[in-house]
Amino acid sequence: MERMPAWADVVLIPLISLLLAAILSALVILAIGENPVEAFNLMVEGALMRSAGWGYTLYYATNFIFTGLAVAVAFHARMFNIGGEGQAMLGGLGVALVSLYIPWPHWSLALLGSCVGAALFGAAWAFIPAYLQAKRGSHIVITTIMFNFIAAALLNYVLVSLLKPVGAMDPASANFPAATHLPTFQDMFATAENPLFRGAPANVTFFIALAACLFVWLLIWRTRLGYEIRAQGFSESAAKYAGISPARIIVIAMLISGALAGMMGVNTAQGEAERLVLNSTEGAGFIGIAVALMGRNHPLGVLLAAILFGFLYQGGAELALWTNIPRELIVVIQALVILFTGALDNMVRMPLERIFMALNRKGA
Repeated sequence: MERMPAWADVVLIPLISLLLAAILSALVILAIGENPVEAFNLMVEGALMRSAGWGYTLYYATNFIFTGLAVAVAFHARMFNIGGEGQAMLGGLGVALVSLYIPWPHWSLALLGSCVGAALFGAAWAFIPAYLQAKRGSHIVITTIMFNFIAAALLNYVLVSLLKPVGAMDPASANFPAATHLPTFQDMFATAENPLFRGAPANVTFFIALAACLFVWLLIWRTRLGYEIRAQGFSESAAKYAGISPARIIVIAMLISGALAGMMGVNTAQGEAERLVLNSTEGAGFIGIAVALMGRNHPLGVLLAAILFGFLYQGGAELALWTNIPRELIVVIQALVILFTGALDNMVRMPLERIFMALNRKGA
């Protein structure tokens, strides 16, 4: 007897977890003397009711789509890639090198080159932990965490010692050439009569992120490689019995995961800052873990969860600007979402399973 239908696992459990996180967040807002209803209305107004707010929400969501997909692909092979942050940093370095040192005639060609550069640098940074896991048995969680710190130190050295323009003070590369600047949503959709997305950083990279969602869906559920990745995730011993090499799948899955995380650098470096700056990832690699958990490692779920976390980021900025609620409260809300969708998943799942099993028995 089926414990619970698939739609309940994909939709109902995340919604209940989100509702519980929202209730606890409201209690926290009450505890600091603010009105949670007014706070929620302000978040919705600032993040969703104006085109500029949507521009910021979708900009953050673009980052989270890439890192969420990276975590999801690794999850399907039963690996916990916590290195998305470092892989995104190195992906940004790949974008900077491609943008600064190749004379692109048009942004469309520069975008293709940056995607390749970001993916290669992100995949290269994921390769060493993957090799250590596949050949030496080093745990992927430990190595990817360590590589986040190594990536931060390496990027700091490259920016300060190699890419920083002479006379500049901040650790950042030179501005990218004008031909590499990507069109923003304001450039694409605004008119003189209707100035949409004014000043928002959302850009054409969002559509690359949507294409990445489609790519991951086709890869995992419509290709032989995807079948092998899922088989490895379900049972390594069964996969070996079927002739699938665990070492090969570990390396390939991590290369794809690192490439997806690295492509976040296209959005932050080429799309928004138009140069490479230190700390441009802003923790998006770790948020990708929560996005993948909440999205049940499915590209559509990752997309929806990424938009939710983009809403939280932009809504939190509005709260910090217009109320006495500190920006750090959004970190608390994100932590509660992660807590209920990840660590306390069974707290919601087990009662629902009992309810559905009781309904199935009555129906029978």
